[in-house]
Amino acid sequence: MQVSVENVGKLERKLTLKIPADRLESRVSERIAEMGRTVRLKGFRPGKVPKHVIQQRFGKQVRGEVLSDLIGSSLNEAFEQEQLRPVAQPTVDTTGEAEDGEIACTATFEVMPELPDVDVSGLEIERVISEVTDADIDSMIETLRLQRRSFDPVDRPSQEGDFVMFDYHAEVEDYRFPKEGTERAGSVIGAGNLFEALDEVLAGHKAGESFTANIAFPEDFGNEHLAGKTAKVDISIAKVQGPHLPEVDDAFARAFGIADGTVETLRKEVRSNLERELEAQLVVRLKNQVAEKLAEKHADLDVPRVMVENEARSMVSSQLPEGRQPTPEMIESVSQIARQRVIAALMLGEIARRQGLRVDRKRVADSLSAIASTYEEPDRVVELYNGDPQLMQGLQSRVLEDQVAEWVAEHAKTTDKPLSFDEVMKPNQG
Repeated sequence: MQVSVENVGKLERKLTLKIPADRLESRVSERIAEMGRTVRLKGFRPGKVPKHVIQQRFGKQVRGEVLSDLIGSSLNEAFEQEQLRPVAQPTVDTTGEAEDGEIACTATFEVMPELPDVDVSGLEIERVISEVTDADIDSMIETLRLQRRSFDPVDRPSQEGDFVMFDYHAEVEDYRFPKEGTERAGSVIGAGNLFEALDEVLAGHKAGESFTANIAFPEDFGNEHLAGKTAKVDISIAKVQGPHLPEVDDAFARAFGIADGTVETLRKEVRSNLERELEAQLVVRLKNQVAEKLAEKHADLDVPRVMVENEARSMVSSQLPEGRQPTPEMIESVSQIARQRVIAALMLGEIARRQGLRVDRKRVADSLSAIASTYEEPDRVVELYNGDPQLMQGLQSRVLEDQVAEWVAEHAKTTDKPLSFDEVMKPNQG
């Protein structure tokens, strides 16, 4: 087998491979003979199909399969021989025909870049620290109360927190919604179910009142005829109900599946859940900070285009409805961010390799348990991960990156920045 490699770019390679034609013919003959012992054809007894019949019926298919297998195995040998590390499956071009006793093929691909030494001692890392307080627990329990609230009719003007049911129709220019009659809707004022301008006009009215208001609809409103426009809206209040929140007592605790049915145990469970969520978010923040600093430091690193394209495609696809494919323009719009992510991932992996960091199996188990706990049937989620090598590999990779980020923070110029629970969990609030 003859092999030659040509550099056609910083990371692009073109490998030319010549395989002895008799090797292909020998393997095709072996496959045909094997089929003769197992194939079933009408008019022939099992194992008695003549070789020329099999050759006539299946020869072209067999030859194609054997050639594909032979090229694949030969490329793997060539990669090992030339010490090449392709980042993706190569593009292979061949006629499949022998010339001077050899079958030639070319493979084009990108290789992994040579990564530089990683010195993190000069990186300035800001590590967020936080803790769960009693006030955070009180706030979460108040949220749980809101989730279990009931609504009772009230004979007063509506106010924030009330549930208001109303009928309406809207008009703008020559458009009316609905075309005839009215549409019924309902919302809790101030809960964010509707946009703020509509919340404002719903407040201060009793059941049975009707009025007209000019309302500015937001740009992202679901009806394209109303989005971004100010419409005249006729509203009739059908119902106003005030909220009733349950008392925080043992019955309230039992409603959330607390085994001993006590408020004290409920608070312990809430604390445990909040601490788990907080820890996960702190890890994400630290990893993002480390990744950003590494990408900045190694911004000039040559990275394979295919890795950037795959990352960009993944970023866009995760934001699209299921079944919709990203356009080239969408992929290009995030390519710079994707490039930074690829650089960061390569450097994190290189740090792990050079420092001999290995994935912590206990952390993987803890992470899987945390993921599973958010589902109704945690055991089935654990089984799913354990039975799917790709899912488990993804989880292990994330855990190892978390470990690398922590190692970097320990060896860089790291300062701690205290934040409250809400500041960590809701960074864009307010």
